[in-house]
Amino acid sequence: MTANHEGAGAVDAGSRHRPVDLEELGRAVKEAQYRHHRALDTRLAGVGTTLAQWDALRAIARTPGASAHELAVATFQGDQAFGTLASRLAAQQLVERRPGHGRRIEHHLTEAGERVLTAGRTVARDILATSFGPLTEPERATLLALLRRVGSAVEAP
Repeated sequence: MTANHEGAGAVDAGSRHRPVDLEELGRAVKEAQYRHHRALDTRLAGVGTTLAQWDALRAIARTPGASAHELAVATFQGDQAFGTLASRLAAQQLVERRPGHGRRIEHHLTEAGERVLTAGRTVARDILATSFGPLTEPERATLLALLRRVGSAVEAP
């Protein structure tokens, strides 16, 4: 396959003649994610939160009033893990839990939660801008499209 057919942009001449080792590719994706997470966790500590907490705040901001289960799915966690995390966020007065319909508990950000979320977004933008800085805008768009396609292929039956 040619580079244009794959939609991946420029590739080195050697990779056109040999298949990509899928384990190596998977590891490269995991390594990039690991480096992002490590950098985010380190820098988010400076604004008084962790990556898991900030991600939960971000999910709550996207869907105010969401249930713990909905937020667990949105943050790639199990229900019990998210419940523990939400309890910590409530104890820190970053989120408020309110009764919803039936037994549903709705989650909302407090003003303090909004401030932490905003500070975390600044940190994340800086880290991701540095990380993806070597890529052109079209390469970023291609990478995003490819990762979405790969992610949906894994979820398909």
